[in-house]
Amino acid sequence: MAKDKLMDFDRALELFEPVLGFEVHVELNTRTKMFSSAGNPAHPDNHDAAPNTLVAPVDMGLPGSLPVVNEAAVRHSISLGLALGCEIAPSSRFARKNYFYPDLGKNYQISQYDEPIAFEGQVEVELGDGTIVAVPIERAHMEEDAGKLTHLGGSTGRIQGAEYSLVDYNRAGVPLVEIVTKPIFGTEERAPEVAKAYVAAIRDIVRALGISEARMERGNLRCDANVSLRPRGQDKLGTRTETKNVNSMRSVERAVRYEIQRQAAILADGGVITQETRHWHEDTGTTSPGRPKSDADDYRYFPEPDLLPVAPSAALVDELRAALPEPPAARRRRLKAEWGFTGLEFQDVVNGGLLAEVEATVAAGASPASARKWWTGELTRIANAAGREPADLVAPADVAALQKLVDAGTLTDKLARQVLEGMVAGEGSPQEIVDARGLAVVSDDGALIAAIDEALAAQPDVLEKIRDGKVQAAGAIIGAVMKAMRGQADAARVRELILERAAR
Repeated sequence: MAKDKLMDFDRALELFEPVLGFEVHVELNTRTKMFSSAGNPAHPDNHDAAPNTLVAPVDMGLPGSLPVVNEAAVRHSISLGLALGCEIAPSSRFARKNYFYPDLGKNYQISQYDEPIAFEGQVEVELGDGTIVAVPIERAHMEEDAGKLTHLGGSTGRIQGAEYSLVDYNRAGVPLVEIVTKPIFGTEERAPEVAKAYVAAIRDIVRALGISEARMERGNLRCDANVSLRPRGQDKLGTRTETKNVNSMRSVERAVRYEIQRQAAILADGGVITQETRHWHEDTGTTSPGRPKSDADDYRYFPEPDLLPVAPSAALVDELRAALPEPPAARRRRLKAEWGFTGLEFQDVVNGGLLAEVEATVAAGASPASARKWWTGELTRIANAAGREPADLVAPADVAALQKLVDAGTLTDKLARQVLEGMVAGEGSPQEIVDARGLAVVSDDGALIAAIDEALAAQPDVLEKIRDGKVQAAGAIIGAVMKAMRGQADAARVRELILERAAR
């Protein structure tokens, strides 16, 4: 595959205006699927299900099987629409989207087309420096997910070069909400940053609602990024490309930047942009052609004959509106002020996806500073080494309990890290691990004085050095005592006792 010619990003922005658009798919975490009673693999109870074990006749497209709408999925969809500032349609209906889906047995997708559940909204997106960008939402509609193909026999795991493919129907029929923006103008050189921040905002909204885990690496949240360029001073929009299923926020940012540079180079050379889907390659940081992008007419939408329109009552919509949580952007501003964090300190928490964990740890009694220290420091380090998420390692309440032991002087920071390792290993609560391992700080002055005397006997000149004003000489004795006490002495108290001896 020939390497794309790229234009310098700043030069591209001098010549062209980027116009963005996004289609974000959110897998809902209902217990069952959108149109069947089969278990939903997006629900936490079903993450480890074996292939083709969460299926029903509807998911397989078997003759005579009929879909039934999942009420919980409808409620989740309305809540999401409201959180996006959308109007909720008094009546919406499903349609059949005809397209060759090798992993949907009935060979069409049940989606919504001209009558979506939610429409005309707006999301406030906050950039790193506090700038607010308003992203207009065209619609949010309900649909079902397709299954999953696994390509085997090749070297890349892709269909190209594979010898055969296996179909897993577990994901077929998973409830989705697709959020479609209107064209986004005016982002200019910050277009890649806006792309990343928008996807992060959607993730935060659905997590706050509790309707999805929104884990991009698991496919709970998937983004298709549309990019087009138009020459400066021109009103007509350029031809867009759609980079499909980008699986991390950083990749969304990189993909948008790449497409701006690629398209600018083509247009500057007098070429034309092909309206097509593009595939993002994480390893090379490039996109490659997919298929020519279909228009709505190509899908031959028509009303789904087996499903009635969805007509939520005004009372239901009011109930769900009243239950909406605090908007994520407002919540972040409130927490930053309450915790007294600097911008960089707070951004560390946000970038790590640890806002909920730090908040819960503070609510359990830890100080904001200590909660941030544990989650962005030691827990993130352990999680990265194990290829896991920090939130999966321990509960916030246990982190707060660990910090309380440090605050009470029961543990030093070093001992607390040992206790944390035990917590991650599943050895019990912090106090149980302290008791089982015998890790509590030795607070008996008698035991400390005995260890100090033994260390001084081995280094008899230290007391004289301290009395001569060389207080730093006490460090050698402190180190010897800490070693003798297996790190379970309070170094500050040991220092006090040494200085008391020297003052006699």
